[in-house]
Amino acid sequence: MDSVLIRPMSEEDLHATERTSGITFLEADRETRRVNEPEPTPRSAAASRLWIDRMRHFLSVDPEGCWVAQDTRDIVGFAISQNRGSLWFLATYGVLPDRQGGGIGKRLMDAVLAHAAGRPGLFSSTVHPAATRRYRLAGFSLYPQMRMVGSVDRSTLPAVDGLREGGVGDLEWMDRLDRDLRGAGHGPDHDHMLNTLRLVVSRASNRPGYVYVDEDRGRPALLAASDPETARQLLWEALASARGDTLVNCITTANQWAVDVGLAAGLDIDQEGYLAVRGMTDPAPYLPSGHFL
Repeated sequence: MDSVLIRPMSEEDLHATERTSGITFLEADRETRRVNEPEPTPRSAAASRLWIDRMRHFLSVDPEGCWVAQDTRDIVGFAISQNRGSLWFLATYGVLPDRQGGGIGKRLMDAVLAHAAGRPGLFSSTVHPAATRRYRLAGFSLYPQMRMVGSVDRSTLPAVDGLREGGVGDLEWMDRLDRDLRGAGHGPDHDHMLNTLRLVVSRASNRPGYVYVDEDRGRPALLAASDPETARQLLWEALASARGDTLVNCITTANQWAVDVGLAAGLDIDQEGYLAVRGMTDPAPYLPSGHFL
């Protein structure tokens, strides 16, 4: 324990931290794998590059929220958080499996919560008992999350209108919508997501909403809307891009509209971790991103 240093992350740490993240989450996936699911596999080279690119973005925007735990040789833990105006979020957090239980995770969490400086905050949490206990003791409310998985029954896809491709010119009103739903805009994170995801927006009847679609995997990556009907339309549009199995995750009970769409599309429902929030309500209609929240 005494040999582990909790320190700010630097760009030179990115590759070592990605390796630690890959090991940590692969083991977590193996422990929580459901009987009917395939055996988890290590991250692909492309996924590793995407992780590094995302963390480099966070380092460039708010480096004081990015921390690592280092022993005499290796990075053994990490906690990447960000402040966006009056909101704080935790993008990713973990400790190597063989180093858990020794207080490293608590020290990392203390560092990023100090960076939050009392801001309202949110993040997507696993079901790890020690971690969820730590989150609750830190004042976070834990909202159980659902996920919808399976292959979309394409005969159920409705005709969707009032949507268009989004772009840089939409970011200003999207940030206003973000503030209404979660207390702060995504700001520079929108610019980053535009480079890797398809953006679809709605301004029909003055009912704004947007969804980022991961077309490589055929799934929604982040969805926000002013009302449930617009949210449903956007989610249907995202599901229409799916070829093979898809996933809609981070669904809280305040977002039953997403459950209704998933069931109508022929997806199966299951449980998945928690949305942890502090000083704010559970956003709706809203499907957060795992990393950008």
